[in-house]
Amino acid sequence: MTVTHLHRFSSSGHAAARFVAQRVILKSVVWTQTRVTVVGREALEDLTDPFIVVANHSSHLDAPLITGALPRARARYLAAGAAADYFFDVAWRRALTALFFNAFPVDRSGSGARSGLAKELLGRGVPLLIFPQGGRSKDNTIGPFKPGAATLSAMTGAPCVPVAIVGAAAAMPPGRNWPMPGRPPIVVAFGEPTVAAPGETAAEFSARLHRTVLELHAAHAA
Repeated sequence: MTVTHLHRFSSSGHAAARFVAQRVILKSVVWTQTRVTVVGREALEDLTDPFIVVANHSSHLDAPLITGALPRARARYLAAGAAADYFFDVAWRRALTALFFNAFPVDRSGSGARSGLAKELLGRGVPLLIFPQGGRSKDNTIGPFKPGAATLSAMTGAPCVPVAIVGAAAAMPPGRNWPMPGRPPIVVAFGEPTVAAPGETAAEFSARLHRTVLELHAAHAA
């Protein structure tokens, strides 16, 4: 991706358009069709760009929930990793994900072929949203995390922010394009920003992030 194309990720003009798309359109729809509770946002008070949000993934509501739940200053330039083989395969889908989520392509095969772009974005101060499971859960379990986000954190020093999303799969399960009726409840739970401990490998750090998300999810599942 060229420097010109990278400019859109940190462009104030693109950010202004994204504010309308995310906060005026998406958040209005999601927050009126579901009952969203956000917890742990005080953990982000001292957070500065760049950082990496790592979250479980079970519904197309997940990215709108996170961008809507983050403080506006932290969501302004957030770039969401999106599957290259789906969201970037046709022009209209690529344009919409860029507008609504400042999306960048992620290789779901785990080959790391596109990891250089994510590292470059962090180097430019752009925070990232990554779903380390590699795709939406089909059975509402939180599968193991791929180590890509942990590796990026270790390489760049950007802290990881663990996030658990509870109830999104029930609110809008795979196969639906609109939330279930009755305003189903959803919790977005933020954990403390964290970096790898001295001597901790990327795989170990990734496993620790996975445990944190599991614990956050269990704490708010009721």
